[in-house]
Formats: sequence, structure tokens, C-alpha cells
Amino acid sequence: MDTRKKRQVVCMASDFFYPNTGGVEEHIFNLSQCLIKRGHKVIVLTHSYGDRVGIRYLTAGLKVYYLPIRVFYAQCVLPTMICNIALIRNILIRECIEIVHGHSAFSVLCHEVCIIGKLMGLKTVFTDHSLFGFADTSAVLTNKYLQICLSEIDHCICVSHTGKENTVLRAKVQAHKVSVIPNAVDAFSFIPDPCQRDQKFITIVIVSRLVYRKGVNLMAAVIADMCPRYPNLRFIIGGDGPKMWLLQEVREKIGCQESVRLLGSLKHSEVRNVLVKGDIFLNTSLTEAYCMAIVEAAACGLKVVSTKVGGIPEVLPESMIYLTEPNVGSLVRGIEKAITDIKEGNIMCPFKCNRLVREMYSWMDITKRTEIVYDRILLNKNKPLGQQLRSYLNSGVWPFLLVISLMYILLQLTERIYKRKYIDKARDLRL
Repeated sequence: MDTRKKRQVVCMASDFFYPNTGGVEEHIFNLSQCLIKRGHKVIVLTHSYGDRVGIRYLTAGLKVYYLPIRVFYAQCVLPTMICNIALIRNILIRECIEIVHGHSAFSVLCHEVCIIGKLMGLKTVFTDHSLFGFADTSAVLTNKYLQICLSEIDHCICVSHTGKENTVLRAKVQAHKVSVIPNAVDAFSFIPDPCQRDQKFITIVIVSRLVYRKGVNLMAAVIADMCPRYPNLRFIIGGDGPKMWLLQEVREKIGCQESVRLLGSLKHSEVRNVLVKGDIFLNTSLTEAYCMAIVEAAACGLKVVSTKVGGIPEVLPESMIYLTEPNVGSLVRGIEKAITDIKEGNIMCPFKCNRLVREMYSWMDITKRTEIVYDRILLNKNKPLGQQLRSYLNSGVWPFLLVISLMYILLQLTERIYKRKYIDKARDLRL
């Protein structure tokens, strides 16, 4: 690490972390690993997963606190705001945390730790990994909750320019406090292997959570349309979710059990071995801030066909992706164009694709850009409680001031009972 750089002590906070799998979990892990490589200290705060409670050490000595908090809904804890104050405060003091970095707008624990950290005088950063609408009731409630929680955030990071616009609009964050830093992919973990492809068939791979937002309805309609018309077409689908029944139903209805393989849930380490078997990668998402899956597929040398939604058009150059409208007809035309190009040999060398992805998306580059954000917010002055309450008042939800005031009082009470000077400082693990 550059000796001129200050060593920073960072707490990553989110409900979503390993052993759960997904883009947020992978982002937190890889960013933490690179920050540790560059000489910083990083810990992760998340809730318990089954019997995984307490402290665990991961690669490079990454310390993870699995807090004894039960999941309430969709891998998130109950938003009590006050019940975990003593525990979170103890950890932040024990680890000498300077910066709290929360991840995901849907994570309750992320927002709680950020608010507690701010009341303790720490710097806070929030990374938004998703897009959200404005029309339905759930969107209105989620957006207002996000606006409240980000009222005192020092800086926000979004993974695409579309995501930045979305966050600025729905959370009413000042644009100068929002930076765009994309996700990245470890391209060395997704080396192509053309020998794994079956030359007798055109294989379309889908790796996704099977939920409505990922366009499973479109996925099922595309399969029902194309399988009967293309006997040499095969689908390999990895992932699980509440919409799995729809794909099973379509497969039974059109009698294409041999053409459509449903692999179920995959570990992230298994994704590459599935991708290299395909010629085309299909993404049918209805909304997406940044799609990690299409970058991983491109790194494996697959032709990518994807819906043109959210931040997806920003992710890959036109030579590596076929963008379509989020409807069945457009998706089918995109796949047929990809099939034609494959048959005519109009394809880019898989290893060249991997090299291009490696040049475009590097975790070390993303880490350096995140460090710039950290350095910038460390210059911010801490606000007294009165100014913080005024910021929360701007959200228009004045009863939340009572919540913040109660949290502050409980922090002061906890300081009286468990004085800071009596909390042992954790030793750094040196590897």
C-alpha cells in the first residue's frame, strides 16, 4: 500500500452476506479483500445464518460478526432501530471503526448501523445496488424510508449512472454527494473453455434468481416459443426462487424435458462451470442497476442477449451484447440474431472477451475509487445532534425525530453503563 495513504478502519454492514449468495454479497466480499490487500482494516457486520452465530474469519483474515439477530423477512432483520444499539456500539468501539459502509437499500441492518455510527460521530457511506420504482405502495414506503435513513449519510455510491439518477430522485440525496463506481468481476475466475460446449446444439445458459423482477415470465414465454421451433436448441437454467414452478410447468406443458435443464440453486464457485457449457447467455431482467451475471458470462466468452433496462446498456460495449426490449418478441429476435452470428462464425474470440472484461472491470480499480470517497468524507465535520435532527426533519416524517432522539439517549445511557474506556480493543489479525 502507498505509505502516504492513511490506514482506514472500515465496517461493512448489510443483511446480505455469505453464506447467502448474490451480487451484494460478492461485492462486499471482493471489495473487503482488496481493501485488506491495500493495508486497510475491514470487518463485516451481518445477522446470523442458521447456527452461524458469532465471529468468523474468512480469506485474508476478513473478520465477520454474525450478530445473534433473527431474520424477519426476505433475509432482513426486523427494523426495531433501538434493540441492537448496545451490541453494535460495542463492536464499533472494540474494532476502532472510523467509517461505516452500508450496502443495499433493502437491508435494515445496514441503515441501523449507519444511523448508530453517525450518532457516534463516525463517517458513513452507503452503496445502492438496485433500482426501485415510484408508483406502487411498496415503492413509496421504501423510498421514504430510504430518504429518512440517508438524510445524514456522508456519501452515496451507485453502481451505474441510471442507478445514481434513481437514488437522487427517490431518496432526495444531493447529486454532489453521489458517486458512480461500478461493480467488478474477477475475470481470472471466469476463464473460457470452448471445449466444454456441445457442438451438436446451441446452448442458452440462464443464471438468475427465479423471481418476478428477473423476468421469469418472459423467460418461460421465450422457452415455450423457441423450443418447439428449434430442435437443436438447449436451455440450461441455474438458480432457484418462488418462480421455479413456472419453468417446471412450461417444461412439462411443451414436453421438452431434454431441452430444458433446471439445475436449481448454485454456489458462486459453480457458476463458471455452467457458463462455459453455453453459447449464448440470456438475461430477462425487468429492472437492474448493474447486472453482474452478464459480465461474468461475457468473461466466459458467451454471446449475451439482455433486456435493455436500467443500467444494463452501460455495462458492456455493443460488440459484446444484443440489447432487446423487455418483451417476448424482441427477446426471441435477439436470440435468433445471436444464433445466426454463431452459425456464420461472426463471433469474438472467447479469450479476447475475457481480456476486454479484465481491462474494463477490475476490483483493485474499484477499490482505489472507493478509497477516494473514504478520504473525502474523512474531511467532513461532525454535526451536533440538533443539526442532525434538522436534516431528518427535511424528510417530512417528524415522528422519526423521536426515534433518533431515543437512539441518542440510549447511546448516552449505554455509555454510562458500559464506558468506552473499559471496552477492550480487538487485536488485528496479521497474516
